[in-house]
Amino acid sequence: MTPSRGNTDADRGYIIPIGGAVSKRKEPTILEKFVKLCGGDRAIITVIPTATKLEDNGEIFTSLFTEMGASDVFSIDIKKRSDCSREDYLSNLRKSTGVFISGGNQLRLSTILGGTPVAKVIRKLNADGVHVAGTSAGAAIMPEHMISGGRSGSTPTPRSVSLSPGLGLTNSIVIDQHFRQRNRLGRLLAAIAYSPFLTGVGIDENTAIFIDHDNTFSVEGSGAVTVVDPSKMNATSVSSAARNDAINITDIRLHILASGSKYNLNTHTATVFDSDLVTQTFNK
Repeated sequence: MTPSRGNTDADRGYIIPIGGAVSKRKEPTILEKFVKLCGGDRAIITVIPTATKLEDNGEIFTSLFTEMGASDVFSIDIKKRSDCSREDYLSNLRKSTGVFISGGNQLRLSTILGGTPVAKVIRKLNADGVHVAGTSAGAAIMPEHMISGGRSGSTPTPRSVSLSPGLGLTNSIVIDQHFRQRNRLGRLLAAIAYSPFLTGVGIDENTAIFIDHDNTFSVEGSGAVTVVDPSKMNATSVSSAARNDAINITDIRLHILASGSKYNLNTHTATVFDSDLVTQTFNK
């Protein structure tokens, strides 16, 4: 599955995965930047709280984005697949300048939204310039390949990770969230071993990447982003290892990127900022 081509000549909207536990009241820089990108006081934002069964989750983000100055904010209360065909929900989506997918259980998201009119509209909107953000489970579902589960730990094994289909806003990365807080390096490495075409992106809590239409992302927030680049990977034993065995992975590159740093997913080039605000670029 490739990202939707859209119906206009507009640049693709930003894709904004957030690693979870995003700051809502104290220094909410990530959410404020999202609202600003969506048009500030002209922003029309649709919130999708499907990943959680908590009844007030949609209301929390609706109130928050309203307080941040958005013009209109809607929460579409999708609880089952048939809800994804409701014309009032689809109408709200189609007039949005931003879509926000909250956290919870990513399999709940994928099994309710996957392949529905809502999922198709989100893909088209993003291709036509609408910005799509998601936190935790809402971040994991954004790529074509979604990490749906796995084990904590630093050592990859064939059973470290479970993969399922995602929304397909991008087909070049796989995302893991709550990354450092839940020690998820092993399962991101396992995901890359299964599919070396993908770049692995592990996002800490209260940290986000803003992926632009040129496939370059910038890092925002209080944590860091771990990038696993398999573009020069030579070998992996994932196909022959027993289910609980450690697997070999050779010649991969790993970057740790803090706020202000950038990464080009096409060229596998990192640009970082030192304490003196001097940029340094590291080529593939």
